[in-house]
Amino acid sequence: MAKTKPPKKDLDSYTIRASNKVVRVGDCVLMRPSETSKLPYVARVEKIEADNRNNIKVRVRWYYRPEESIGGRRQFHGAKELFLSDHYDVQSAHTIEGKCIVHSFKNYTKLDNVGAEDYYCRFEYKAATGAFTPDRVAVYCKCEMPYNPDDLMVQCEGCKDWYHPACVSMTIEEAKKLDHFVCSECGSDADIKKNENAFSASSVADGKLESKRRKR
Repeated sequence: MAKTKPPKKDLDSYTIRASNKVVRVGDCVLMRPSETSKLPYVARVEKIEADNRNNIKVRVRWYYRPEESIGGRRQFHGAKELFLSDHYDVQSAHTIEGKCIVHSFKNYTKLDNVGAEDYYCRFEYKAATGAFTPDRVAVYCKCEMPYNPDDLMVQCEGCKDWYHPACVSMTIEEAKKLDHFVCSECGSDADIKKNENAFSASSVADGKLESKRRKR
């Protein structure tokens, strides 16, 4: 007669040895990569369990970095951007190096200070096909690119759309010194010259998406 495997025990939490931080189901964690030269993997803990020898395992749902996706990293992907994948796995809890926070895109853009533990996610990602949900997001500027929260943008006082300084023939340094901005579509050549030294520079926040929206 075949021996039955002893049942596994679900745990409420796991304490990281190095830091004594407590990990619970639903928390986001940094996991040790297979190669020391790589960045830590990021995952969301779905389940914590122990076997009869008290070996603790975690079932995780992986976040992918843009460069790990089929399409690779693109211009509008921020440095702290992650994709929530449909890739699940079971790992030893000992591979957890620390905790992190994966914010919604909206909440991330409202942070006053971005710490090392802060990331954001605006897409879900199917690992097998490379498909994203949602498959369309708002785009801005003449280049019609989705918003990258790492990039400085200036807002037109007329149409309320946002522009990358380089796309309107400005340097970052020039944009930071300006007070008002009117895009070429909203102002005459005279208006543009009049306001040449008085533009407004600001970073786009998700709460300011009242500008002209186009779907990509």
